[in-house]
Amino acid sequence: MADEGWYFWHHAARSGLICDDEPVTTSIRNDLRNVAIIAHVDHGKTTLVDGMLRQTGTFRANETVVDRVLDSGDLEREKGITILAKQTTVDYDGVRLNIVDTPGHADFGGEVERSLLMVDAVLLLVDASEGPLPQTRYVLAKAMQRHLPVIVAINKIDRSDARPAQVLDEVYELFMDLGADEFQIEFPVIYTNAKAGTATGDLAQPGTELRPLLDLLVSVTPPPTYEDGHPLQLLVTNLSANDYVGRMAVGRIRNGTIRVGQRVTIVREEPEDPDGAVEPGRKITLTGSVTALQTAHGIDRVDITEAGPGDIVSVAGMPEVTIGDTLTDPADPRPLPRLDVDAPTLRMTFGVNSSPMAGKDGTFLTSRQIKARLEREVLGNVAIEVHPTESGEIFEVRGRGELQLAVLIEQMRREGFELTVSRPEVILRTEDGETQEPYERATIDIPPDYIGVVQQALAGRKGRLEQMSTDTDGRVRMEFIIPTRGLIGYRGQLLSDTRGTALMHQIGEGYGPWAGEVTHRTSGVLVADRAGESRAYALSSLVERSELFIGPSTEVYEGMVIGENSRPGDMDVNPNKSKALSKMRTQATDGDYRIHTPPRVITLESAIEFIAADELVEVTPTAIRLRKRLLTQHERRRASGAAYKAGVTTA
Repeated sequence: MADEGWYFWHHAARSGLICDDEPVTTSIRNDLRNVAIIAHVDHGKTTLVDGMLRQTGTFRANETVVDRVLDSGDLEREKGITILAKQTTVDYDGVRLNIVDTPGHADFGGEVERSLLMVDAVLLLVDASEGPLPQTRYVLAKAMQRHLPVIVAINKIDRSDARPAQVLDEVYELFMDLGADEFQIEFPVIYTNAKAGTATGDLAQPGTELRPLLDLLVSVTPPPTYEDGHPLQLLVTNLSANDYVGRMAVGRIRNGTIRVGQRVTIVREEPEDPDGAVEPGRKITLTGSVTALQTAHGIDRVDITEAGPGDIVSVAGMPEVTIGDTLTDPADPRPLPRLDVDAPTLRMTFGVNSSPMAGKDGTFLTSRQIKARLEREVLGNVAIEVHPTESGEIFEVRGRGELQLAVLIEQMRREGFELTVSRPEVILRTEDGETQEPYERATIDIPPDYIGVVQQALAGRKGRLEQMSTDTDGRVRMEFIIPTRGLIGYRGQLLSDTRGTALMHQIGEGYGPWAGEVTHRTSGVLVADRAGESRAYALSSLVERSELFIGPSTEVYEGMVIGENSRPGDMDVNPNKSKALSKMRTQATDGDYRIHTPPRVITLESAIEFIAADELVEVTPTAIRLRKRLLTQHERRRASGAAYKAGVTTA
């Protein structure tokens, strides 16, 4: 362990964490370590943190603790993934370990990038069966860019299909693909079973606790370094809110100390204003007092009066602070470089709900309320951008992927908002006169019976097969490079083509040349041509040639999409038609007309993937509906004729 600690101490000096050339005196804090846990989604990060908290005495013996205790959000628990990065602390042998649990999905990569600015090492978890997947590549590349020491943990070694030796070879290959130098490639390895709470450095000797992992974290992670006598420097990497003290800036103290009541300053460079009202490069200074100071203690936040270098704290008293600011000393302000994250690749429009059913479910309906909510989201999530459009009731929201934007929509829906959202579109850019679009690396895990159907579908979406391999369980793993446009709406088709047996993961691969037209949805939709309540009599004739999204006794309106047509082209239908009375009947009833095929359940994610360019998703707290942008049949025909004359085709 001592040799490994010396090695990574030397590596930290090489990476600039410790600068031997500076004439100032550099000190270290041996009682503190800051480490982030990074991995692909569902490889066991949060479960491993649970085990650390339990075995280090963070919880009382009689305390009831749920599994994945850090996934505290409703959406996180429902989806089984981490969405927001969270910090916790573990006290181990006189050393306090600040552990940052990061999201494992590529769409929330902004959380990972911010978290890496607060730590001095990373623990990379890799599934002992699945091996490195796209997000593993992404998070590892970000850690290597910052020259952070990496500890590799092969997790889930208890799986029946575990193959730790082959997975370790794949990890070495991944390091070499990412251009690791001779120091980075010599990473320590440990084998863990997060669910059972065990770790071992040798597979021949099964572990009984997580102590070997904690020892490795303490010895390998460089302790925080700081300059003696240096003024305060705290880079804000996140924002939180408190009901009593308001907005709180979260970040790591690089130098100096901070106390309650201390005066602090923010020096910020103003961004270029589109209206030209602000001179580019102009700096502004904001000064305030620290009214509250908090840090993590286990899974709780506790009030403290003072914090020093290396501590990760939450600071109240600066209501105008934003992510990327530096809290510094008013007498000697020395701001740090602002936070830089990857640019968004997708955009959607969020607008006011203009359907005939608007206002029946939600509390927040107006464009002013939607705009204020989106502005609050931008403050705490630097990976989201909001831009105005020509219409005051519609806003363009940009993000990393469909899931990130869908999570934002779901959060707004649960808060009581009503809105309409469009189909995602990629953000293009022009370089040297050439139009470029974003590409993604998609890894698809399927049974071998479906290789042909997947290749055929992705070929139509301009996908290029890069690699194909067979796992020990007989499943085939295919890796494609494909335009981001080609993956929009494909997940649902993939599950249908493979009868629900496929797994797909994707990660951004940068920009490349425009790939040409991409096949989206080839089928049309059924559109209600009048308002009313759907009848089983009418739906029984429609279900023979389509897949319905609604059942009987559902309120519909003109322009609402009620099903998917089995053929190309849209079809206007009357779902409200009742069986006519005759002289031989005294009443008309739907009782004899049963629809044996249940309607397709529309979720928010599947709705966003399904819609075409001329359609919208209507989102309310209690319902998700599909609709046409232009509700009346006359308006749609007139727009179609105008587009035909102009030579424009709609996807």
